[in-house]
Amino acid sequence: MQPQVNTGHPRRWAILGVLVVSLLVVVLDNTVLNVALRTLADPQHGLGASQGELEWSINSYTLVFAGLLFTAGILGDRYGRKRFLTIGLVLFGLASLLSAYAQTPTQLIWARALMGLGGAFIMPVTLSIISNVFDPRERARAIAIWSGSVGLGIAIGPILGGALLETFWWGSVFLINVPVILAGLVAVAIMVPESRDPRPGKIDIVGVLLSVVGLVALSYGIIDGGEHGFGRPVVWASIVGGLAVLVAFVAYERRVEFPSLDVRLFKVPRFAVPVALIGLLFFAALGVFFFSSFYLQLVRGYSPLETGLLLLPFAAAQMAFAPRSAVMVKRYGAKAVSAVGLTLATVGIAGFAFLGVDTPIWVVGVLFFIQGVGMANLMPPAMESIMSALPRERAGVGSAVANTVRQVGGALGVAVLGSVLASVYRGQVDGAAQALPGPAREAAEESISGAYGVADRLGPAGGAVIDAANHAFVTAMHWTAAIGAILAALGVLMVLRWMPGKPAPEPQPVDAPAERPELAAAS
Repeated sequence: MQPQVNTGHPRRWAILGVLVVSLLVVVLDNTVLNVALRTLADPQHGLGASQGELEWSINSYTLVFAGLLFTAGILGDRYGRKRFLTIGLVLFGLASLLSAYAQTPTQLIWARALMGLGGAFIMPVTLSIISNVFDPRERARAIAIWSGSVGLGIAIGPILGGALLETFWWGSVFLINVPVILAGLVAVAIMVPESRDPRPGKIDIVGVLLSVVGLVALSYGIIDGGEHGFGRPVVWASIVGGLAVLVAFVAYERRVEFPSLDVRLFKVPRFAVPVALIGLLFFAALGVFFFSSFYLQLVRGYSPLETGLLLLPFAAAQMAFAPRSAVMVKRYGAKAVSAVGLTLATVGIAGFAFLGVDTPIWVVGVLFFIQGVGMANLMPPAMESIMSALPRERAGVGSAVANTVRQVGGALGVAVLGSVLASVYRGQVDGAAQALPGPAREAAEESISGAYGVADRLGPAGGAVIDAANHAFVTAMHWTAAIGAILAALGVLMVLRWMPGKPAPEPQPVDAPAERPELAAAS
């Protein structure tokens, strides 16, 4: 049997490098900012931002990003993916420059919202461009490299942020994006071919608007509930309202002739199951990353840079195993690889339920490595399964759905697991805090950071407060990790029950002597 000709773009691997760098800028920026929050709150060395302003410097990005991801994916398919990638990079670079030189917290919040818009344009089109420039038989490997870059960005962001803050002013964590984006714009203009849906049909304006309103309302409720508690009516009004609008979106999409999202795809296991798995995994995993930074910096006393370095095993696992996952899927099938990957991620998450105040730090590194290996062997086959369920011309929709679920699932994980963490912590620290005066007691019961602030003011007598807060936090971390692990374990059962098994072997592609006609014309 003759080997089949490779239908991919001749420069596809170089194009992948450009797309990975574009994606890394987006992922890195969010993890870098978390390291800079303490500096931003300093009136002398930062902006003197209040707690609420710090929250919105993060949440303004998340709200715009999650709300517009799906819409950006749809519009990129219609009007040109290269065009949307270029616009996204320009917006992200401009917003980075504005953020770096913001004079007030309000200016920073609005600049971060603009950055979220740029990020929403960039992320979905990177994956849909991959689907269009790679032969389907090479696409799994390319997506694996793309997925590994996401994990790499999550891990090295705190290292980069810590190194910049030790040498430069806080704006450097944003300014570092600008030269990278300028280089990326040149590379995109020269190397990335334009592609779009050749038969887009009528634009689904109502569906697009419903998706934006529903996702923004749902994301706002989740974020606000995580920050200020789920007991307020405005939180539930936003969450229930957002879900109601999304239900209306699904009902409308089932009846319209040219839907922005064919909801019948959720009846196809190779699309629906990976989407659900991504949501579950990021719910649990980002919850762990949320409390692990407090555990390492406060309970264990590591600096932001040292905390970032402790995440290197996670990054190493992503770099080593994600590119190889495609080979594992060909050999053993997506079901087996995904089940093993999610099981390892579950073990890595569950391990935090057994850490103590003085557990050897190498144990934490091992847990991050195991979690990294697990995610490296789940995300690529999951994304490949989603993208293979759609034709190339509709790749942006698949990418947008997967990334929206990932973003909302992660926000929900931080909000819900963060609320569990806070509730258990307050219950555990209450006894020790009763001996403190009113304002100090409230601060110590609010969070472990508040307890450390109280202890600093108490001098030598603050040691007892720190000990009580550390043990209360570790107990709360145990409960949170256990819940996250249980949810991840449910995902393993979903894989075993519904994930498609090993596909039939396919012939290996051979490079064609010439470009695909439509790509050659577009480039």
